[in-house]
Amino acid sequence: MTSPSKSTVLIDLSGTIHVEDKEINGSISALEKLRKSKINIKFVTNTTKESKRILLQRLTGIGFSISEDEIFTSLTAAHDTLKARELRPFLLIDNKALEDFMDLHEENPNCVVVGLAPDKFSYKFMNEAFKLLLTGAPLIAVHKSRYFKTKTGLALGPGPFISGLEYSSGIKAEIIGKPSAEFFKSAVKEFKSEPKDCYMVGDDVRDDIGGSQAIGMKGLLVRSGKYRPGDENKIEPPPYNVVNNFSEAVEIILAELKEASL
Repeated sequence: MTSPSKSTVLIDLSGTIHVEDKEINGSISALEKLRKSKINIKFVTNTTKESKRILLQRLTGIGFSISEDEIFTSLTAAHDTLKARELRPFLLIDNKALEDFMDLHEENPNCVVVGLAPDKFSYKFMNEAFKLLLTGAPLIAVHKSRYFKTKTGLALGPGPFISGLEYSSGIKAEIIGKPSAEFFKSAVKEFKSEPKDCYMVGDDVRDDIGGSQAIGMKGLLVRSGKYRPGDENKIEPPPYNVVNNFSEAVEIILAELKEASL
């Protein structure tokens, strides 16, 4: 049997257990059921629209019982990368997320950092970023998602804008969040979990499922959020499992752990 202390479930947030300020039906009770199994849990998200503090407020406001140290965001990973390399970022980041970078120096920037920042994807800001890239500054993508789910439907993610900067400057972006292998490894590092003992539950077949399975985790794709019919056929190998929602994913994970213990 795999030790519960080494088994970990990584859970995507937006599109998997909630959409904006609304719970995806059954997710709160399913999470509580998963907690009772004593398995390690980490919430991993590419959300860059808001800081971790604001994100936590949103989740607890919905009714989820989640602590700040359980959330690992691509913003956190990007901040840690910038700090370790002593980089001074030009931030194309939403204003609600800027507080996660407040301790970094931004004067005379020597790199470009892009997250989801609709108000900053204008010609003025994109051109400033482009000019900086032409000086040799690295292009750092907090993530490169194509689109995400909102209460009114799908909306463009930062991916198309990052691709535009890549095309114009000739510089390839370094992706910090999902599907980066280092992102997934960092998320489970505290648990000393081996990838084979980890599950990833998410609605993005490439970033959540493809990225996690590339390092040996088991990816469960939910048919909620940004999921579109046929997504499961867009990666190779295909998802470990495809489920209707987070509640169903929890039932499958708990059943597998129970069977492994027999």
